[in-house]
Amino acid sequence: MKDYTQYKRIIKFLSSAVIVFLEAAIYGYVWIFYYNKIMQYPFWRRGNWLMIAVYVILLLFFEQMYGGFKIGFYKTWNVIYSQILSLALVNILTYLQIALLDKKFHSLTIMGTVMLIEAIVAVLWAWIFQSIYSRIFPQRRLLLVYGEYPMFHLMQKISTREDKYQICNVIHYEQGMEMIAGLIHNYDGVIIGDIPAHERNLILKRCFGEGIRTYTVPKISDVINRSSDDLNLFDTPLLLSRNEDFKIEQAFGKRMADLVFSAFGLLITSPFFVLIAFMIKATDGGPVFYKQTRLTKDKKEFMIYKFRTMIQDAEKDGRAHMAMEGDERILPVGRFLRATRLDELPQLINILRGEMSMVGPRPERPELAEEIEKELPEFAYRLKVKAGLTGYAQIYGKYNTTAYDKLKLDLTYIRNYSFFLDLKLMIMTPKIMLMKESTEGVLDEDKRLEQQEAAAAKIEIKL
Repeated sequence: MKDYTQYKRIIKFLSSAVIVFLEAAIYGYVWIFYYNKIMQYPFWRRGNWLMIAVYVILLLFFEQMYGGFKIGFYKTWNVIYSQILSLALVNILTYLQIALLDKKFHSLTIMGTVMLIEAIVAVLWAWIFQSIYSRIFPQRRLLLVYGEYPMFHLMQKISTREDKYQICNVIHYEQGMEMIAGLIHNYDGVIIGDIPAHERNLILKRCFGEGIRTYTVPKISDVINRSSDDLNLFDTPLLLSRNEDFKIEQAFGKRMADLVFSAFGLLITSPFFVLIAFMIKATDGGPVFYKQTRLTKDKKEFMIYKFRTMIQDAEKDGRAHMAMEGDERILPVGRFLRATRLDELPQLINILRGEMSMVGPRPERPELAEEIEKELPEFAYRLKVKAGLTGYAQIYGKYNTTAYDKLKLDLTYIRNYSFFLDLKLMIMTPKIMLMKESTEGVLDEDKRLEQQEAAAAKIEIKL
């Protein structure tokens, strides 16, 4: 089969151009032939083009941010969800823009119709281009090289994307480089698991030399080095890792942003506070808020505020129990609050008080953190910054992401911190609030073992 990989970027660009053109054309038609005609002071030619250009800029911003253009990268439903969320925000902002220009609110029917037509077009576009992409770029057949751990969790995750990848063979690194080198040519790529650095480097260099694609599971040291600066003072390249806390101007700016965003957030979500409080009280008459000890910067303990989602005395034995999938302790209203993450709204109070930040690692319970650190001492590195309402691990991970992977995600944030990264993560938060896979509970042991066995059963071992 002919390899079209070199055309992948062109195809993705064309697919993005098609959907932006169609969505902009729908809005442009309605603007020129409806809104502009009923405005008190109508626009002329350049003004009309300017209004359409502003709409396109908003489309590009939100669809790029939420992944609405990521044909072939996300699943079809995820692309559609990203498109519809982007369209909803763009059309809301555009409606407010028109209201400000004309100094009055118009009927929502027309803009709602625009949204509906654009959503239908986006669904058709996603299905068509995903189908074209999958035909041109079939799944990649992969070889997995693993070490001490069999990588069942990674295999399970990859098995959910059978449209893109298929693990056709697995081999332990101790089988030797000669055997591995003899296998890699039979596959489209190699997944390099958590194996010793010496063997990993041999495989990486071999694949690089022969042009074979690799997917490497990073170690903590990789995450740290990846954000280091190149130091070219000598003829020997060096990587400079300063390993400092936030600079004073960064810390000040982050705190000011926390104050502004938390105060504004409390103001606009106050109606939700009243409604949620009523729903919880109506369920069992118990307290609305739930307080619990959590950890923030430098392992400092504080009392976190959340809406109560479980029955009263859910942990009456005094021990920490993580929520499991289908946990009977969760109230009916609690399932909704957890699925939408609205149970975390009261943490805006913690942010206002300076105990948390808008963006940072998820605040863990001291006893759970202590247990994790027995096996993974580096887990404490997450607390070089304040805990956050949202964060890198919350956006790109899941509720049941392993502690090791959460640590690597949080370190990626800490090592690459900037105000614009914080802003990006806050803007991306609404997308993951309604995604079920981002709020999955921890599987119980039996289900976890069943899924591991199912993942292993799918693999044809050829040694």
